[in-house]
Amino acid sequence: MDGSQPELKHYLYPGALFADPRPHAVTTVLGSCVAVCLWDKRRRIGGINHYLLPLWNGEGLPTPRYGNVAIDALVDRMLALGCAKCDLQAKIFGGATMWDSSHGLIAVGERNGELAQSLLAGHGIPIVASSLGGREGRKLVFQTDSGTVLQRLGRGR
Repeated sequence: MDGSQPELKHYLYPGALFADPRPHAVTTVLGSCVAVCLWDKRRRIGGINHYLLPLWNGEGLPTPRYGNVAIDALVDRMLALGCAKCDLQAKIFGGATMWDSSHGLIAVGERNGELAQSLLAGHGIPIVASSLGGREGRKLVFQTDSGTVLQRLGRGR
């Protein structure tokens, strides 16, 4: 930050997304959920989502609770702020295995992470950092003006 604007803070709840041209410190807490942080290196604008499940099944409303909705909506929001896809880069976090039975339909965290990688590749957005999987939750603080993400691992913190 260059000191010309005070840093704003935002807490990102599960099933939400956030993007703003003003510098923000965005905090969120993840377990099996995944957060995708997009950053425009030229305009220095960042955006983040926090989704719970990989795919919207077509029933009910298509909300950012679902990865396929959340990622496309975040890309659209960044483009609406004047970003170009060629200037975007991604960092992805979360997808922990929070329960002992981690196979089949219960492996939500793993499927959330795989979806993020697949959809970002489809958008042509490079993933420059990731921290996926494991057995611990994560607390993130995303600095939208620099693209920096601070991560703390730990259960129940």
